[in-house]
Amino acid sequence: MTATALVVIDLQNDFCSGPAVAARYRGDPAVLDAVTANAARAVTVARERAVEVVFVRFHGDVEHQGPSWRRRDQVLGKLPKCREGTWGAEFHRVRPAPGEHVFTKNARFDAFLSAGFEEHLRRTGVEHLVFAGLYADVCVDTTARTAFQQGFHVSVLTDCTTSLHLADETVQRFMSTVYGARLTTLDDPEVWSVPAAARCDQERQDRCPVPNTAAGP
Repeated sequence: MTATALVVIDLQNDFCSGPAVAARYRGDPAVLDAVTANAARAVTVARERAVEVVFVRFHGDVEHQGPSWRRRDQVLGKLPKCREGTWGAEFHRVRPAPGEHVFTKNARFDAFLSAGFEEHLRRTGVEHLVFAGLYADVCVDTTARTAFQQGFHVSVLTDCTTSLHLADETVQRFMSTVYGARLTTLDDPEVWSVPAAARCDQERQDRCPVPNTAAGP
């Protein structure tokens, strides 16, 4: 069984590049390009370290949308994104390897609303979720919120995600404060790739080292 999983959220063309992104992402395109490249690298690092990679994708087809979602899109003039079978729904810079699991959110933000997502984590013994992908203040945050409430430890690779509406620092601070999310980076796999229990034990030991009494009083 594995205790840690890298959860790659919505690393898809309509969220990463092309006209759909140009119409809605107001941040620096270079930042978005960097974080998507980093998220793809995180997949490689996880595989090298035998950390399970779980892919989550979004399908925004109108037929998947509930009444409130359709009304919001109508009011705000939003067009469906990542429509099933289109280029926009395809993975960006990554491809699931044979045996890796892909879970689909049908017009949902939260991966825990994807059929089989939580069941798979429980079945494989995962207790620590490491998040990469898009967007930090939408689907990453929503999934991290549920993960915390469902008892999972949460880590966020801050250089592998960015926000759509809010400042990155604001969202990261919120997740750290409210969910106890561990904020780390792709280049610190010694931190994010270890099981949560081992990580917590090490942190406690670093804070309160056990005295060596072998030599006597």
